[in-house]
Amino acid sequence: MTTEVKKSRGRPRVFDMDEALDQALFIFWEKGYEGASVAEFTETLGINKPSLYAAFGNKEALFQKALAKYTAGPAAFVQAVVREPTAFKVAQAFLYQAATFLTDATHPKGCMIVQAALSIGDHAGTVKQLLIQYRAGYEQLLATRFEQALIAGDLAEDANPQLLAKLLATLHQGMSVQATSGATREELLALADFALKQWPTATLKATA
Repeated sequence: MTTEVKKSRGRPRVFDMDEALDQALFIFWEKGYEGASVAEFTETLGINKPSLYAAFGNKEALFQKALAKYTAGPAAFVQAVVREPTAFKVAQAFLYQAATFLTDATHPKGCMIVQAALSIGDHAGTVKQLLIQYRAGYEQLLATRFEQALIAGDLAEDANPQLLAKLLATLHQGMSVQATSGATREELLALADFALKQWPTATLKATA
């Protein structure tokens, strides 16, 4: 999608809004919500502040659009792993793909959602709640999948689906912080393998 953006002088310049949103996404991903400034957006996108607001709304609205693009694109694997045939395979795919994704050199390291949540203040209440809802949403998605596995006999009888989902979510968030601190894909994969060794016995037997 393209639109015309008025410059202070000269003729209107046509720019690609999808490409501009990609650029904004990378800024939020690298700097977090608090660290990303409107001045940086206008400079990177090559538009002035009124034009930025006219195209995307305020900073909060821009973040919401960038987050939607992030979850539907780069981070879509989080939603897709629940289609794996067993609970163990779900957990394995989730952690393995996270290890690769979080350390990929083609984009900022770590998870955009974790990055934003680490530094956000109470004054950005709407964004804070949005991030909480997203994290709760994918955690519940995993929990629902593990509840199905428990009913199907794919998990040990004493397994706790909610706790397993929270374990994976916590590992993912920790791996994100590790990745931004320089951890390699191999190091995160080793961490994933160590965690998977603790998976309920019934799942390990089912996937042997």
